[in-house]
Amino acid sequence: MKSEIQSLINELLTRCTFPAPGTAVSCAVSGGADSLALLILAHAHQLNISIEHVDHGLRSDSSSDINVIQELAHELGINSINVHTVEVPQGSNLEARAREARYAVMPEGVLTGHTADDQAETLLINLLRGAGSTGLGAMRPGVTRPLLAIRRTETEALCVAMGVTPVQDSTNTDPRFLRNRIRQELLPLMEDMSRRDMIPILNRTAQVLRDDDDLLNELSLAIDPTDAIALAQAPTPLAYRALRRWLSDPYPPNLATLDRILNVAKGEAIACDIGENREIRRSKQRLTLHNLG
Repeated sequence: MKSEIQSLINELLTRCTFPAPGTAVSCAVSGGADSLALLILAHAHQLNISIEHVDHGLRSDSSSDINVIQELAHELGINSINVHTVEVPQGSNLEARAREARYAVMPEGVLTGHTADDQAETLLINLLRGAGSTGLGAMRPGVTRPLLAIRRTETEALCVAMGVTPVQDSTNTDPRFLRNRIRQELLPLMEDMSRRDMIPILNRTAQVLRDDDDLLNELSLAIDPTDAIALAQAPTPLAYRALRRWLSDPYPPNLATLDRILNVAKGEAIACDIGENREIRRSKQRLTLHNLG
């Protein structure tokens, strides 16, 4: 049985993007199957692991989640466990606020257990929100998301093989959250209609869009966004990216704002409001940013 488990782990590791063995890493571990699989695989890859667990207090029994994590950590010989407690009041955008609170208390560069299924769901969430190619590229693969080529069924199977019982988080089935409805309603409907497993298809789509987006961003570097003539003459997708590069503090401008700025660059307007009490003006073929105070 141990050889079968080791074979499973070895196969999964071929698709992971962990840093080199011996690297000190922090792993975000909620107690669910994905994060427990992250912990198991990171240990098998011989990383120096510190566990980061965040209790959001959104469930009455959430304080007991750490018990599952501590039991597995003890079995693996991992001694560094940091438990963070955060308060996330009920209300709108609960999922987003919980995510912000979670990342605020964990170390920068923490490894997460996001899977290929999460990637597909993220693409669909961003599509429903009207995102462009950057958002539809979903999560960028790399060392901080080492399981993006692993399926959720595989993290669950690994936990079963290891004799680990993951936490069953009731918030993961709460229909108030868009991700849950996509997981439980939209994706099954898409698969029924297409008669195909949509996760690999959506992951390939995200990869294609990331590659396209990277190329367009690279090409946009040749454009000075303050040069009105260069901006007006550039292909619109590249002009948009040049402007976003210039004006993304504190937030990237939306499409309507970008179009207003291009109108100024083309001489169709003298100035335009871009939000956050700021204005773009055109003078002597240059665009300038002004804070209105």
